[in-house]
Amino acid sequence: MAEQMPLTVCPLSNVRLRTVDTMAGHPLRRMLEAGLKVSIHSDDPAYFGGYLDTNFAAVIGQFELSRGEQAVLARNSIESSFLEEPAKARLCAEVDVSLAAEHL
Repeated sequence: MAEQMPLTVCPLSNVRLRTVDTMAGHPLRRMLEAGLKVSIHSDDPAYFGGYLDTNFAAVIGQFELSRGEQAVLARNSIESSFLEEPAKARLCAEVDVSLAAEHL
């Protein structure tokens, strides 16, 4: 865990390919609780039934992810990207602003 190797998961294709039997059986919640640097992605959306937003909505609904947990997933994807550090910092700050606005 010290290395924080990014893990990309594509929940809808994981179910479709039978990597997990159902969305409820997906290990995403355990991955988050373990502090893994996991992020949500899509895999061949036309075939597996969903672009990024549909995959994200599926895990939010299934696992009742809090806004904070959703922000962690967003930050993980930003931090794992190939963007330059200033762009990563700016986008993570936008996530933080959005999260703070929810509490007003």
